[in-house]
Amino acid sequence: MRLSNIIKEKAILLEMQSKKKDEALSEMVNYLKKQKLVNHEKEIIEKLLQRESLGSTALGDGIAIPHCKTKGIKNPVLLVGIARNGVEFEAPDGQPVKVFFLLITSPEDPSLNLQILALIAQLVKKSPGLKSRLLGAGDAQEVLEIIREQEEKA
Repeated sequence: MRLSNIIKEKAILLEMQSKKKDEALSEMVNYLKKQKLVNHEKEIIEKLLQRESLGSTALGDGIAIPHCKTKGIKNPVLLVGIARNGVEFEAPDGQPVKVFFLLITSPEDPSLNLQILALIAQLVKKSPGLKSRLLGAGDAQEVLEIIREQEEKA
């Protein structure tokens, strides 16, 4: 399984405007709703906020992986969000988050959720230049190409 096969071009949000965690989560989920990739956006935002209340999903170094499971999701939805100005996300290193991998999966397949989270963590760990390359991407297609290239190297 590859992230580049899960991420759809229309699930790439290049110019995030939010400055705070709850705004950023709403912005990403509402974007997915506009792209017709999710319904029940209020429920999804609520579940993401519940997950964040357990501890921030920010990894540090400007990257976060907010995630939740919700009914009505057939295939995993993985959004890549780029916030060039950064979002305050309670990261362990205190740095603002600039790259988001927002994952929404079905509660019926919890192992799939863990597999995808592990793939994201692996990609981030093995690709030291990933964040800066993604921040420099001009369009959604370029974001996908960068992720594909990094997966092939790993």
